[in-house]
Amino acid sequence: MPIITRDSDRQTVITTFETNPGMCDDLLEALSDAFDNFIRHQPGFVAAGLHVNDARTRIANYSQWERREDFLAMLRTPEMRERSRQLTQFCRSFEPVMYDVASVIFPENAEGQTA
Repeated sequence: MPIITRDSDRQTVITTFETNPGMCDDLLEALSDAFDNFIRHQPGFVAAGLHVNDARTRIANYSQWERREDFLAMLRTPEMRERSRQLTQFCRSFEPVMYDVASVIFPENAEGQTA
């Protein structure tokens, strides 16, 4: 389960994919297959979520890893390199970007929430 807190040493990666409505389902299927059959089994993988915009022209992937090195090692595997090449069939571009949590905001009335 992802932990979103400034105190976490985990690596957050947000990848955005630019696609078109006609290819969105194909891209989602390819991404789901990559996560189900490869990425989730890699050392350091914590969790991920796939998000589609209402126009079906963008997919955002939020993933979390134990360490930055775990994510980078997964990207460098022959299988992920091949899967990345295949993903380009279904999107114009994609860009994984590593982030550090800068702030966490909860509703004012949330009980027991800590940042």
